[in-house]
Amino acid sequence: MALLETIQSPADLKKLSVDQLGVVAQEIREAIFQQVSKVGGHLAPNLGVVELTLALHYVFDFAHDRLLFDVGHQCYPHKLVTGRLPMLANLRTRQGMAGFPEPRESPYDLFSVGHAGTGISTAVGMARGDTLNGQGFDSASNPKGRRVVSIIGDASIVNGVAMEGLNGAGTLKRQFLVILNDNGMSIAKPQGALAQYFDRLRINPLYTGMKRRAREVLESLPGGSLVEEAYHRMGEAVKGAVAENAWFEHFGLLTVGPIDGHDLPLLIEFLAEARDFDRPLVLHVKTVKGKGYAFAEGDSTKFHSPNSFTYDPDSCRVEIKKDGRSFTSAWGEAMTEIMRRDPKVVACTAAMPGGTGMDKVAATFPERSFDTGICESHAMDMMAGLAKTGWKPYFAVYSTFLQRAFDQAFQEVSLQGLAVRLCLDRAGLVGGDGAVHHGFCDISILRVLPKAALMAAMDEASMIAAMEFQRTYDDGLSAVRYPRDNCSTRFADRPCPPFELGKARPLIEHAEPDVAILAFGVMAISACEAADAVGPEVRASVYDARFAKPVDTALIRSLLDRRIPIITIEDHGPHGGFGAAVLEAAADMNLDASRVVRMSLPDHWIYQDSRPKQLAEVGLDAPSIARQIRACADRWPIRGAHARAGGMVELRPAAAALRSDGRPATP
Repeated sequence: MALLETIQSPADLKKLSVDQLGVVAQEIREAIFQQVSKVGGHLAPNLGVVELTLALHYVFDFAHDRLLFDVGHQCYPHKLVTGRLPMLANLRTRQGMAGFPEPRESPYDLFSVGHAGTGISTAVGMARGDTLNGQGFDSASNPKGRRVVSIIGDASIVNGVAMEGLNGAGTLKRQFLVILNDNGMSIAKPQGALAQYFDRLRINPLYTGMKRRAREVLESLPGGSLVEEAYHRMGEAVKGAVAENAWFEHFGLLTVGPIDGHDLPLLIEFLAEARDFDRPLVLHVKTVKGKGYAFAEGDSTKFHSPNSFTYDPDSCRVEIKKDGRSFTSAWGEAMTEIMRRDPKVVACTAAMPGGTGMDKVAATFPERSFDTGICESHAMDMMAGLAKTGWKPYFAVYSTFLQRAFDQAFQEVSLQGLAVRLCLDRAGLVGGDGAVHHGFCDISILRVLPKAALMAAMDEASMIAAMEFQRTYDDGLSAVRYPRDNCSTRFADRPCPPFELGKARPLIEHAEPDVAILAFGVMAISACEAADAVGPEVRASVYDARFAKPVDTALIRSLLDRRIPIITIEDHGPHGGFGAAVLEAAADMNLDASRVVRMSLPDHWIYQDSRPKQLAEVGLDAPSIARQIRACADRWPIRGAHARAGGMVELRPAAAALRSDGRPATP
């Protein structure tokens, strides 16, 4: 039996020798590699923290002490030694292990986290809370109290919230350990002056002698117990061992390291000493992202979170599964073409060049492409500055990370009347990444901004058309959203009309429909499939709504004046989204909206699984939409009854229903 299979909790880990921990480390890497190769997931970041995770659980008791992750995608080894090995076989599904820390799974996970920069601040809060409760560790007065450890990595230390957390941590008068997992990488290559600082540190002679120099710090402290007197008495000679890390000391945090994050005996030795330090401490640990697999070490960006892949150990050949053309790939090519045509266009991302398609753009236009690192707020402000100086900025950002920059979208962009163009990848349900990454509120948070133009793409052609609309829209902020999915080819052989502000596009149109579907983004494709399924029993017209702000008021008035039921569909939350905008428009026009039925994401959290399963779960797949169409026809049965009695039904595809200018033809 493998050693890993014998570990039901960290208590079992503590029974092993340090040499046996090395065996467990290899077994953890193999287990993660095998499962991620089958289903996809975060590979390189987890391979890099195996020894660090084992050492932390070997030294601390996190059934009692506090362990808080900053970048949650480094949690797989932690989960495997806290009793969740049986859940690995169903990684990133509802039946198995979530890809991020998840308190519903285990008391060892304190927060469900997928956004960077937050771990230090929440750890400071728990440290203060434990102290106020009389449960905080103190070597003299409460040696059995709770210790607090926050692990931060993948360059999220550059995030503004992390800086605020460090500032707060420096005011603590108790044990508080920050583990800086420095792997020289973010999701991609880290950006900015702080990243360059750590690059210099890694090539400094200090790093070459890291074991000796860091040990000097600890040996200078009586008995290894880092008490207040020793903390204040350390001389300049000892501080010189960490002089290159003096940056952290400006926050009031003593810093030790860097030390080798793959040397288990060394990690255990240092953590055992740091465990009882009565003041805030940073332990700088150097790790290799993708450790243990040469292909992942060599391209840790590509293997940060790959799809399933095959690996031939003989040839060392790795082939990642591809099952279609993704919106992300299509965006990268479209953005490159826009920049080729318009020399005033610039583009930016926040640490997600591969995830957004910006890597393709930067390869062609490096001088007009920017990666700010994990700094969405800074990126939005920088785009505002570029807009103010006459450029046309596009900001490619995951929908789930947009809310981190809302203040800047309001204050520096919208209030100033600046045209910043947002491209919201991973909108709607994201599949295996689960609740921490769903893009369910981008419409509602942006719709409050005056003159914002909010769009969604249903396929590649409509995304290109929306981006072209953005290029010439100068009245304010604009946004186009699209999912983590492949582009539909249903309408690939038909011309895509240009986007016109506040105008929908008919896809399937009847002269006198039983039901009209106004679908936002890719939900239009599912609505067409549903309309196919119910016809000719029910005549369902389908419109690609295109805009959530402003909505197509002329179309809404026409349908409601004729008492035609409207179904709005969106892969977004129910509050403040597209459906809410349709209801508000009807109310503003004094129209009877009693025949408007909204379909949206539910008002509760949706956990990890495949995107198709999630859509079916929340009733946004084609069969669920078809059931709603029939229900509406039954509820308001005048035209539906005629159709079911054998009346003529005409289903006309979009190409036959459009004039050359893209507007509806006369029925």
